[in-house]
Amino acid sequence: MTERSPLLSLTRRRLLLTASAAATAAVAASAGFSPALSADSEGGDIVFLIDSLGDTWIPNNSAISSFQGHIWGHVTDKLLYVDADGKVSPWIAERWEQNDKATEFTLHLKKGVSFSDGTPVDAAAVVANLDIWYAGRKAEGINPIGLFPKTYDHAEVVDAATVKVFFKAPTLGFIPTLGYHGSILISPKTIAQPASDQADLSKTSGSGPYVVDSWKEGDFVKLVKRKDYNWGPEAVGHTGPAFLDTITYKLVSEPSLRVAAVQSGQADIAYNASPQELESLKAEGFTVATPRYLGFVNGWAVNTKLAPYNDVKVRQALQAGINRQEIIDTVYTPDWKLATSFIQSNVPGATDQSALLAYNPEKAEKLLDEAGWVKGADGFRTKNGEPLLLTLHSNPYLATSKSVDELIAQQLGKIGWKVAIRAYDVVTYGQKVKYGGPAVPAYEVTRSFIDAGTVAAILTNASNGENWFALDESDKTLNDLRDKIASAGSVESRKPLLDQLQKYILDQGYFIPRTQIVQRIYVQTPSLKGVVYNGVAYASYYTATKSNA
Repeated sequence: MTERSPLLSLTRRRLLLTASAAATAAVAASAGFSPALSADSEGGDIVFLIDSLGDTWIPNNSAISSFQGHIWGHVTDKLLYVDADGKVSPWIAERWEQNDKATEFTLHLKKGVSFSDGTPVDAAAVVANLDIWYAGRKAEGINPIGLFPKTYDHAEVVDAATVKVFFKAPTLGFIPTLGYHGSILISPKTIAQPASDQADLSKTSGSGPYVVDSWKEGDFVKLVKRKDYNWGPEAVGHTGPAFLDTITYKLVSEPSLRVAAVQSGQADIAYNASPQELESLKAEGFTVATPRYLGFVNGWAVNTKLAPYNDVKVRQALQAGINRQEIIDTVYTPDWKLATSFIQSNVPGATDQSALLAYNPEKAEKLLDEAGWVKGADGFRTKNGEPLLLTLHSNPYLATSKSVDELIAQQLGKIGWKVAIRAYDVVTYGQKVKYGGPAVPAYEVTRSFIDAGTVAAILTNASNGENWFALDESDKTLNDLRDKIASAGSVESRKPLLDQLQKYILDQGYFIPRTQIVQRIYVQTPSLKGVVYNGVAYASYYTATKSNA
C-alpha cells in the first residue's frame, strides 16, 4: 500500500454545506480537491468518482467486480476484444483456429508485448493465466474465474508466440470468453505470489496502457499511463500509448455528491448516478452514458426447492404478475429497455420471448386460484393457513434495486402476495444471499457473460455449475437442452437450441426478468471525448481525450 494522495480530500460534510455548483467548487477547492485541466486534446488528468472500491484486489477475485473491474480494464489487457454487440476481434491474440469439434484451439500471440514488470506476454505467460483462470488456488482464497469454461483440460506452449488449448468437450464459448472482464492477463510473477501479496495492488503487474501510481484501501487508486504501450486493440481505432496522463478513481459513497462534484468541475466522471437525474443532467450539457452489457437481464433466479416456488403455477403467476413497463416508466428513463428474454437483447443468440413476459394480472390470479391460494378479505392469499410470501433481497450492486423491489411489491400485493424487502451492503449481501439459499426464494441477478453458450451450464449443476434454480438433475428437459448446447459444434447449430432454452426457462418461471440491465451509469464532463464502452459496459479511457472547451 502506498502513500495517501493529497488529491480529492472531499468530504460529505463539505459538499453538503454547498447550495450551488459554485459553492461546491469553492469549498472543494479550499479542501485541496481540484481537477487537473488539459489545455490540449492529448495529456491531462481525469477524476472518476465511484461508489465502492470493493474489499480485495486479488486479481481473480476482483476483476469481475462492478467496481474494481474499472481499474483492471486499464491496468491489464485481454487476449481478445469484445465490443458492445458481442463482436470478437484480435488483441493480444492476433489470430486463432479451432478444430471441427471445438475441443482444440490455437492462439497466435502478438510479439513485443510486455507486462509492466518487464516480463514478456508470451505463450508461457498465457498458459499460466489460463490455468489460474480455470482452477484458481482455492486453498489460498484465490477463486477460479466463474465463467471460464469448466471443460478446460490444459494448455501447451507450442513456441514463444503460440499456445494450444485443449478441452474435455466441445466449448464454442472459449474464444468469446477470452474477452470477458475476468479474463485479464497478469504477469506470471504476480500469479506466483501468495494471495496476501496479490491483494496489494502496487505489487500487481499487467500489460495494460496504465500502471498503478498510488492507492489507499477504501479511498482511491491513481493510474499513470505507460509510455511504451503499443498494442491496444485495433477495434477501438488506436494502438499506441493512452492520451490521458492519469486516471484517479476516488471513493465517494453518496450519489448526489458524486454528481455535484462533476457539475462543479471538481471531477470528470460520476459513476452510478440516480436514473431520475439523467434527463436534467443531459439538459445541462453533461454526457450521460447507459451502456447495456452482454449478459443476463436484471431479474430473479427462483429457488424451486422452497415452497411455494416448487409449484410451477406459482412461478408462472409471478411471471405474469409483474408490470415491467411500469418499472421503466416509474423508476427509470427511456434509456432502459424492456426485457425480451432472460438474457440481454444485444447478446448474440438472444431471441424475443416478449409474449411470455406480458403483464397479465388476470392470468396470475387464475393460476394462484388453481394452485389453491385463496385471497382473503385483507387482499392477501393463504393456503392451509400459510400466507403467500416472497422475501426480496435488494442487490447493492444496482443502485435502483430497492426502488424496483418496492414497486414490484405493490404490483404483487394487488394479486395477493405479501412481499418483504431486505437491504444489505455489498459485504453483508455476499455473506447472506446465495443462489438457492434456504432463506432466498428469489436471487436477484445482475451478471454479465460474453457467450450465450456458457449460460446453460451456469444455470444447472453440470461441471460444477451454479445450479441457479436448485433443480439439481431433476429437470430432464432443461438438462437435455444444456447438453445439446454444450456439444454443439457450430454457432448455427446452437441457435435453435438457445431459442428453446429461453422459451423453456421463462415458461417454467425459473427466471423472472425485470428489465434489461444498465448496471453502469456514467455522467461525464462534456470536455471528455473518445470514451469507448466494451461488451460488459465498462468505460475505457484509453482512447479518451480531454480539453478545456
